[in-house]
Amino acid sequence: MKNERHAKILELIEQYAIDRQEDLLEHLNQAGFKVTQATVSRDIRQLHLVKAAAGGGKYRYVPAMAAGGQAMHSQSRFETIFRESVLKVDYAGHMVVVKCFSGMANAACELFDSMQWEYEVVGTLSGDDTFLILMRTEGQAAAICGALGRYVAKG
Repeated sequence: MKNERHAKILELIEQYAIDRQEDLLEHLNQAGFKVTQATVSRDIRQLHLVKAAAGGGKYRYVPAMAAGGQAMHSQSRFETIFRESVLKVDYAGHMVVVKCFSGMANAACELFDSMQWEYEVVGTLSGDDTFLILMRTEGQAAAICGALGRYVAKG
């Protein structure tokens, strides 16, 4: 029952922008899981859920860690945090430079590293407000620069 409930919680937080335990409890009850707020609180801890910015000053629960200790991020979380952290993406040769707000490069780089890319990333290096992506070829650098550019806030 607990595993089924945990699977449902992960499904619910992916489907809905849930930011309060009470809201999660309500969704679980509607899905047929009769649980208490204390159980929901314990489930949140066991699933390693954290609140992440969802845009517009709102937050939502997202999974922070997978069972293997590797950070796990949904595409929507990546998009949200990238949009709120990154100012500019550009490339020169086979290197991509991602310029971020001060103090945000490590978080944005960690998110980048946690995602699966169709391009061959050799490695990344992060500072305070910039991170560097080393690509195998210049063509792949241009492609990933274009892909990441979609997530940069305009204006």
